[in-house]
Amino acid sequence: MRLWYVAYGSNLYAERFACYLAGGRPAGGARHYTGCRDPRPARAQAPVTVPGGIYFAHRSLTWGGGMAFYDPDLPGRTAARAYLLTLQQFCDVMSQEMRRATGADPDLSRVLGEGRQRLGPGRYETVLKTGERDGHPMLTFTAPHGVDGAELNPPTAPYLAMLGHGLREAHGWRPVRAAAYLAGRPGARGAWSAAAIAALLASGHEDR
Repeated sequence: MRLWYVAYGSNLYAERFACYLAGGRPAGGARHYTGCRDPRPARAQAPVTVPGGIYFAHRSLTWGGGMAFYDPDLPGRTAARAYLLTLQQFCDVMSQEMRRATGADPDLSRVLGEGRQRLGPGRYETVLKTGERDGHPMLTFTAPHGVDGAELNPPTAPYLAMLGHGLREAHGWRPVRAAAYLAGRPGARGAWSAAAIAALLASGHEDR
């Protein structure tokens, strides 16, 4: 079975996502990823948008500052990148996001049939189905709560840079558009201006 993993955070950036597949530590990150049992690249990838929005909350052990979470009930649409993976690869990516050991293949029949499945209480342990593409289900993972139940926290410059470069790479957006999108998300709104994020992306520097 193959399915689309829908990335809306730092995994928008293909080089960063490669660490989930083949193992390694992304530039600017503090965490080393073990990789998948099958380290081959995604069979395909595509820019997509899905209903809902993202917000920044809690604190990342990898980047510091807030992490991106997806809330399908927020207004608008989320810019994302879909990677076509095997079921085993998706499970290993999911395990790494959940900070679990790879090698387990949980039963995902509930999310495939009902659209939502909670595998645990953790921040990325709720799996959502966002649609289908080319006959394959599109799945992502997020917190068990939406933005209303979140402890909002601004993201750091390296994390914003990773998301911004991912948006530019996946969707072909200019820095100004990517910056406006990110600056308007709950958690970043009021803490980061669109101009500051645009300057960050245009210069390539990761200092605020």
